Amino acid sequence: MSRIRDIRLIGIAYDMPPDKAYGMARRLTARRECVLVEVETEDGVIGIGEAWGTLRTAAGWLPLIREAFVGREIYDHPLIFGDIISGGYHIGLQNALIATLGGLDVALYDAMGKTHGLPVCKLLGGRGKEHVPVYASDGYLTKDPANQLEAQLERIAGKGFPGAKFKIGISPKSDEQRVALARRVLGDEMLLMVDVNGNYTVDLALESMRRIAPYGIHFYEEPLPPQDVDGYRLLATRATIPVAAGEALYTAFDFQRLLAGRAIDVAQPDLALCGGFGQGKAIALLCQLHHVHLSPHVWGSAVGLAAAVHFMAALPDYPHTEHVPHPRLVEYDVGDNPLRDALLTTPLAPVDGHIVVPDGPGLGIEIDPEMLARHRVE
Repeated sequence: MSRIRDIRLIGIAYDMPPDKAYGMARRLTARRECVLVEVETEDGVIGIGEAWGTLRTAAGWLPLIREAFVGREIYDHPLIFGDIISGGYHIGLQNALIATLGGLDVALYDAMGKTHGLPVCKLLGGRGKEHVPVYASDGYLTKDPANQLEAQLERIAGKGFPGAKFKIGISPKSDEQRVALARRVLGDEMLLMVDVNGNYTVDLALESMRRIAPYGIHFYEEPLPPQDVDGYRLLATRATIPVAAGEALYTAFDFQRLLAGRAIDVAQPDLALCGGFGQGKAIALLCQLHHVHLSPHVWGSAVGLAAAVHFMAALPDYPHTEHVPHPRLVEYDVGDNPLRDALLTTPLAPVDGHIVVPDGPGLGIEIDPEMLARHRVE
């Protein structure tokens, strides 16, 4: 039997010069970081996953996780996950425990795939797609004069991406200026998505939407803070652009609060934060039941990107069949980030706006040990 021998956490980070920091309306950052979760089986198989956050926050939960998982079979994760969140209900669900458990969940699927010689997508439901469409996530706010919005957009124009997302949220007037520029640079055919990162209130979001709706916006991401469920419900009754949210939501319980009231049009779970494939599948089912689109958020390393690609390859296009009005898109961040571009021996690079679904066992990826050592943090 394939039992768990050990669980390890590896912190990785990339530090930029302060003058190259980039980010969103809330703040800029000069550091990209996340946590890799390794699971080793008694058969010597090693699975890899990714957890949102820092090594310090994840490490605080490692003793509890080790105690619950070591010695158990690699197939037992849903049972153990349920025991942990039920027995520790005072802890809550919106925390690094869920992110770390999610990274472990992905690592266990990777280990299961390697054990049985199957790609993860087949374990999740089937290889429904050979390649998955991605949109370019760029257009960051930055003080770097050489990397302003127009320069960022010009780097992705003509690269075959079906859509592009960029940051807004400074003010409704600024939003209109940035959207007008993006439409001019990227043309009329590309899908445009905008991201406020929860920096607005309902009134500001509505004013922003009124200004930018004429430019044809595919979705308007995180207009409000994730805690403002009532605000999302109110906004849904008046919004003139489809609303997306979910990158800061943990578990299917959080998503159900928005989906049950049709407060969002696009759900954006991040597998490295929401609880891994187990919670991702539950969220996908909720989206099917409420007929809401799903588009995973990805902003960590190549491991999280690989997980999202397998996840989307295994999902049906329900309620569509032959004719899909818009492709289901995975976020492909194009900001400066070697944790995405150089961590793997064979990077997951998009070609004509698509990433080929790896067909090797597990996630089908291999970590470059030299790059891992270079970016490892304690």
